[in-house]
Amino acid sequence: MEKNFIDYVKIFCRSGKGGQGSAHFLRDRSNPRGGPDGGDGGRGGHIILQANAQRWTLLPLKYRKHVFAGDGGAGSRNNRHGADGEDVVLEVPLGTVAKIAETGEILAELTEDGERFELVSGGRGGLGNSHFKSSTNQAPRYAQPGEPSSEDWYILELKVLADVGLVGFPNAGKSTLLAAISAAKPKVASYAFTTLVPNLGIVSAREDRSFVMADIPGIIEGAHEGKGLGHRFLRHIERNAVLLFLIPADAEDHAEQHRILLGELEAYNPALLAKERILGISKADLLDAELRAEVAEELPTDVQTLFFSAVTGEGLQPLKDLLWQCISADLLERTEQPRSPFELDPDAPEAHEGGTDAEGWTGGEAGHPDAP
Repeated sequence: MEKNFIDYVKIFCRSGKGGQGSAHFLRDRSNPRGGPDGGDGGRGGHIILQANAQRWTLLPLKYRKHVFAGDGGAGSRNNRHGADGEDVVLEVPLGTVAKIAETGEILAELTEDGERFELVSGGRGGLGNSHFKSSTNQAPRYAQPGEPSSEDWYILELKVLADVGLVGFPNAGKSTLLAAISAAKPKVASYAFTTLVPNLGIVSAREDRSFVMADIPGIIEGAHEGKGLGHRFLRHIERNAVLLFLIPADAEDHAEQHRILLGELEAYNPALLAKERILGISKADLLDAELRAEVAEELPTDVQTLFFSAVTGEGLQPLKDLLWQCISADLLERTEQPRSPFELDPDAPEAHEGGTDAEGWTGGEAGHPDAP
């Protein structure tokens, strides 16, 4: 699994070029001097990203550095339209972000199963000479060439979709917690950086309530400078509704560890600090009542804190209840956000009317040169 988990690929994509329009004239036994009957060229093939809930990694694209779509066919006599170029559909996991490699501009984020995005558009086919005939130009001997293909380097990044993200130092008990409250089976050992790739688990809270938890490799001080595994996997908690900070009960300085973790998240993306945070003290079975009171005095007061033990099961149900409460509150807040005054109501008539693009083609099918 560690070798097969790929969350970053850089690929070169080239769409298909449009087909040449035909400048043919009708010639047959009954009509030796017929008019222009050249057909339009076919459009070039698109390169399309499609989200697939059954995929968990970008591994299939790791060894496919160059992606080329098919070219459109040329138009021919009798107003025959050229064949459209073959599209290339790249299936990616949910949570994939597409960027332009040179500028870093984000083009799309695919978060729903079956969602599609046209990464590179094929060139439009050229118009045949039959489009240019008129009363003053009855024999046009020219046709449009097809539009050229488009090409560029693109970056695909995977950000796993989870409700809760686990943040902590190596050996803080993140994988042990995930294994205790879900059916996931992450690698658990007594040495640092046991977890090398993100692990996901579905946690059952109560009755039919469940949520997804993500365990990422441990963070150490200086991760933003490339120490340890760096910030490579922090992108996976950017979409989490709740961040669960884990600090082991046997840590030398609990408050200092919490401060370092916050600093590393801020260095990576300050927006992460705006998320709901819970502080969990793992391995609580190592503490008696007196030591637990001493640890509680060291902890920050601006964040909810829970003691638990994944080994004995102590505090796990209250932890799951609190996480579910925070997830529900975040979902309610997002669904109650007011609509932007510039956002069109999808049920309004004007939301379905065609507009015009930069070249003057109407949004409706009839105005497009590729339309029959």
